Amino acid sequence: MTSIRRLRSLLPLLASLALCACHGSTKPTPPPAPLLPPPVVKLRIGLALGGGAAKGFAHIGVIKMLEANGIRPDVVSGTSAGSVVGALYASGMDPFQMQEQAFALDESRIRDVRLFSGGVVQGQKLQDYVNQLVKNRPLDKLELPFAVVSTQLETGQRTVFVRGNTGQAVRASSSIPGVFEPAEINGKHYVDGGVVSPVPVDAARELGADVVIAVDISTKASGSNPVGMVNIVGQSISIMGQKLGEQELARADIVIRPKVGQIGAADFEQKNQAILEGERAALAAMPAIKAKIAAIQAARQAAPAVVAH
Repeated sequence: MTSIRRLRSLLPLLASLALCACHGSTKPTPPPAPLLPPPVVKLRIGLALGGGAAKGFAHIGVIKMLEANGIRPDVVSGTSAGSVVGALYASGMDPFQMQEQAFALDESRIRDVRLFSGGVVQGQKLQDYVNQLVKNRPLDKLELPFAVVSTQLETGQRTVFVRGNTGQAVRASSSIPGVFEPAEINGKHYVDGGVVSPVPVDAARELGADVVIAVDISTKASGSNPVGMVNIVGQSISIMGQKLGEQELARADIVIRPKVGQIGAADFEQKNQAILEGERAALAAMPAIKAKIAAIQAARQAAPAVVAH
């Protein structure tokens, strides 16, 4: 009986506690969401491949080392020999496939001499060879945006091809004066792009590159006398474009210079040495390339915060 009375006396207290539990409690405050780091800014990497005839095989070695270190260009530009390698790379070939093509290349497949026009190379074979390797796709249908730089003979103007026949554009860019016939496109004539843009940094920028890695394989005048018509003409073009080239190279973020000075413009048998020199030069430049990319990424990520203040 006493227990029942005690329970009845506790009922009002239990009821009030129940009301407090229903109406007076507050939900616990959730912890603040963790601050996430800002997303990493994706930069468009541009690769500008310069001219240099047989020295151009060095570009393959450079691309091998870039990809081996996780750097895959988003856009490519090429002048002369750089346009040949650039076309194959932009078409989707990896550097090992390009190296296989280089080793299998017979010079007769790209040289069609016309005896009745001063012994110069016509260039049609080079055009057909490139088109075969890129599966006859035009410039604007390749895997990567690609620009080919040439020189219009009538005006001396720098011309950048980003649409149309890939092999034809490469032929125009590679038409060394005195060695190749000028390439005719839509009634105009074009010669080697190295006359006006030895290393096409600006063309890579025009394709939207945030970072431009330039590969300079040009021959500097060293006091020695080049032997052979191709070498003489090649060095003459390098001398003509040297000042322009220096100004344009200054607009690159990184310049890679493979040591290919000992390789002649027509020394196709030294292609393996040129590829090795490209690998060595790119590997030596890798810390600077990664540091430059990181610095530009950091600056781009900080830019919105600066604007907000």
